[in-house]
Amino acid sequence: MPSELPEQCPEPPREHRLREHWLRGIAANPAAPPDVLVRLLDPAAREVWTVLCEERDLPPAVVDAVIAHPERAIRRALARNPHVDPAQRGRLVRDPDSLVRASLAGGPRVRSGRIRPLPDEVIEALLTARNDPALNTHVTANEICWELESSQQIPLSLRRRLPEHANPELRAYGIRSSGWDWLTREQQKAVLDDPEPVVREAAHEAARHASRRLDAEALAAELPEGDGHHRQHLLMNCAVSRPVIEACLAGRRNLYELAYNRRTPADAVARLARDPDPEVRAAVAARADIGPALLEELAEDPDEKVRRRARIHPLPRTWAQRDVLDHAVFHDFGCACAFVDAHAEQEGDWYTDCARSEHEDLRRIAATYPLLPAEPAKLLAADPAPDVRHALAGHHPLAPPSLVLDAFLARPWQRPHLLTLPTLPRTGLGHLLGHEDPEVRALAAADVTLDEAPVRLLADPEALVRRAAAASPLLPAELLAPLLEDPARAEGAAANPNLPAARLHELLDRLGVPG
Repeated sequence: MPSELPEQCPEPPREHRLREHWLRGIAANPAAPPDVLVRLLDPAAREVWTVLCEERDLPPAVVDAVIAHPERAIRRALARNPHVDPAQRGRLVRDPDSLVRASLAGGPRVRSGRIRPLPDEVIEALLTARNDPALNTHVTANEICWELESSQQIPLSLRRRLPEHANPELRAYGIRSSGWDWLTREQQKAVLDDPEPVVREAAHEAARHASRRLDAEALAAELPEGDGHHRQHLLMNCAVSRPVIEACLAGRRNLYELAYNRRTPADAVARLARDPDPEVRAAVAARADIGPALLEELAEDPDEKVRRRARIHPLPRTWAQRDVLDHAVFHDFGCACAFVDAHAEQEGDWYTDCARSEHEDLRRIAATYPLLPAEPAKLLAADPAPDVRHALAGHHPLAPPSLVLDAFLARPWQRPHLLTLPTLPRTGLGHLLGHEDPEVRALAAADVTLDEAPVRLLADPEALVRRAAAASPLLPAELLAPLLEDPARAEGAAANPNLPAARLHELLDRLGVPG
């Protein structure tokens, strides 16, 4: 009688089941020598190219091999690598493939913490590049410039120097990038009279834009009737005519935008300060030009947010400080870094004052300023508010290691960034081996100073912890061989720095990765 059971498929070979685990582990192995890592650049190991080229630091010999590699995917991964020195990534600035150059200009995809800028000469090469029909032009030179502009890889110091650069193209870019109002009067006069037409054209265009922002009648003619981003932008940043103001007030439209706009006249601001919408009153309370009497009135507002916004920021104020507060505290605290960069030159002393403020929000802002002097930074490290201390841990190079570890324990969303910091303790973590959070147990399992190897964590229910335990250099050598054959622990074992180079080569041989 024929069997009704379906015929069982043969079990795939062990190497097939372990393939990805071994490749990922070897790609992440911190002790793997360059000749092992270079083997992973073969198409036979394609599935771990991202792990190898984008998610770890690389020895110089491997960087050389990546830059010379014919596969675009490999070079793009290196271009986005946040662990490799920007000068090494910058070598791709002359890559024949526009997608590789665009990846370099776009920078690391993981935006945790502050992005390290590219070298000045690399930025200048990207900004002055031309489209070459003989090369890959999936992305135009102009589009690559836009990628660079939004990548946070252009340091503020270079932006300030560009309007006086010897290259006229870069002078023109500096005018367009910095904006007319950032230029000194001497710089404005120089670029308006520049001998190069491209610079004069950029200067006159920037001056026209700046002048147009002050032309209320021009705005009234341009202002779209329908709601949308363009209407909001104009009403938040440009001079507004009296008929436009009255129409907005009568129709209760765009009142927040008017309250935010630094060019809104004082009498209209006073009316907005008594608007029934607390968001509008809070925007008035944040203004840098608000008078003491009106500020005192809003400090007693029935709405808590309005009171807080009025009381947190004493007079005198600047508009730059208003912008930092708006984005760092009242909208999205995660945006603080970008505003610190933008206003550091003119607001450095303000951050020091914020560090000594009675308001927790201001102390948090000071904690995000990486150039804060040592004395106020030490003060914030002992701040009674955990959010202040943890903000300092993630942003300031002088934050004590114990504080960085405390932030790691308390703020899971901050861990990807904290793991990149040299101040995060990697030793003395034995007391955390039994922590309820698997990410914390994994950090402790990697401690090379544990009293004994984290053998019991090899059976942890979380793969992340098992992987860290299997990668521990404290494990006895005789344990690694069976762990490599166990799919639940093989990746960590392949990443173990105790595996000799010959053993890593042997694993790659078994996987059919060419030598």
